[in-house]
Amino acid sequence: MATLECIGRVRANPNKHNHKPPHSAIDLSTNRWVQREARPISLRRLTFFGRTLTERRLLDSANYCRLELPTRIAHRLRDIQTLPYVVVANPHLAHVYELYLRAFERFRRIPEIRSLDDCENYCKVLEETLKEHATVIPRLAIGVLEVRGLMKPEEIDRFMNTMLRSRISRRVIAEQHLALTETFNSPWHFPNAQPTHDPNAETVGEIFLKCNAKEIVDRCGETTKELVKLAYGSHVELPEIKVEGHLDATFPYILSHLEYIIGELLRNSIQAVIEQRKYKDAKPPPIEVLICETSQHVIIRISDQGGGIPTEILSHLWSFSKGPRREKRLENLARVPKLVGTLQELQTPAEHSPDKQSDKTDVLTTSQHPASLSTLTSRPPNLRLGIGLPMSRVYAEYWAGSLEIHNLEGFGVDAFLQISKLGNKNERLTTRATMDAI
Repeated sequence: MATLECIGRVRANPNKHNHKPPHSAIDLSTNRWVQREARPISLRRLTFFGRTLTERRLLDSANYCRLELPTRIAHRLRDIQTLPYVVVANPHLAHVYELYLRAFERFRRIPEIRSLDDCENYCKVLEETLKEHATVIPRLAIGVLEVRGLMKPEEIDRFMNTMLRSRISRRVIAEQHLALTETFNSPWHFPNAQPTHDPNAETVGEIFLKCNAKEIVDRCGETTKELVKLAYGSHVELPEIKVEGHLDATFPYILSHLEYIIGELLRNSIQAVIEQRKYKDAKPPPIEVLICETSQHVIIRISDQGGGIPTEILSHLWSFSKGPRREKRLENLARVPKLVGTLQELQTPAEHSPDKQSDKTDVLTTSQHPASLSTLTSRPPNLRLGIGLPMSRVYAEYWAGSLEIHNLEGFGVDAFLQISKLGNKNERLTTRATMDAI
C-alpha cells in the first residue's frame, strides 16, 4: 500500500462516472469526492512515517490530510442524505449535517500545501474545525434517540456506528498532523539534521509507543475513584482495584482512546459495586483486573461483583437508540454541550481550578500532547448518558480490537478488552457511502 508520502502527493481524480442527479445542487460538489476511497492507516504506518520527521514529510502529512479529510466527510454527507427526510429534518441531525457540509466546503477548497507557511495556516483551519465539531457526539446521540420509531433500530445503530467510526478516523488524522507539526516546530527538533530516531522516544505525534497496560489501569482507576467520590461523597468506601497478570505488557496506542475505554469500564464497575452495597456495612468486594499478553494481542479483563446487568437492559447494551430510560438519557445529553470522548470529560469544573492544580499533580497528564486531552465539557461524574459502552466498543474496534461483556445477573460483570499488540492492523472504516453501495 502507498506510503503517506505517496498519498500526500496524489491528486483527487475527476469524476468520470455519469451519476444520477443528486437530491440538491449541493450534492454536485460531493460526487467527485464520494468516488474516492479512503486510504486506511495503521498505528505502525503512522509511527514509521512520523519517527523521521523532515520538512518534506511534514508537507506530505499535510497534503494527505488535505485530500483525506474531505473524502471521508463526503461519504458521511452522502450517508446523511440517504436517510428519510423526516429523520434528516431532526434539528440535531440537521445541525450535524450543516457542520459537516461547512467543513467539507472549507477543506475541499484548500490548495496543495507547498511550504511551511501553508502548513501553519492549514493547521489553524484544522484546530478551528476540531473545536467546532466537539458538539457532534451529543447532537448525534440526541438525534438518534428523538428519531427512534422513524427508522429500524438496527439501521439507526448502524448509522451511528459509521458516523462515530468515521469521526474518530478524521480526528486521528488531524490530531496526528497537528502533533507532528508541534514536534517539528519545537526547539529540540533540528529539521536540517540527518534524520534519526531516538529508540527510547515515548511518542510519535499522538501515538504512545509503549503503553503499559497496568500503568493505564492504575492511572484510570485513581482518576475514576476521585470522580466517584465527588458523586457519592468522600465518606463512601470504594472498592480496591487489584491488577494481576502480565504487568509488563506494552503496545502502541493512542492514549486518549485507551483511557476513555478503560475509564468507562472502571467507572461502571465502581458505581455498580457501590450501589449494590450502598446500604450495607460490609467492605466492598475488589474489582479484579487481569492482563494477558499473547504474541498478537493484549487482553484486559475487568471483573466486578456489582450485581450484574438487569435483563431489560442487557439486550440493549450496545445500542445508541434502544433500551429503557430514553427520557432520562435525553435530559442528561442535553446537559452536555460538547463531548470529544476522553476520560478528562468526566471531570468537574472544580477539578480544574488553579488551587486544585497546585495542590497535586494532575492524574490525567498522560501525554506530551495535552491539546488532544483537554477538558471540553463540565459533565458531572454521575451524569449517565447511556452511550459509554457503545462508544467504548467503537473505539476498541477502530484499531481492530474488541470489547465484550459477560454478565452474571445477581453477581457481577466481566468486561474483556482485546487490543492488537503490534499496531499493524488498519483502522476499520466504512469506506463507501451507503448510496454508492446499493
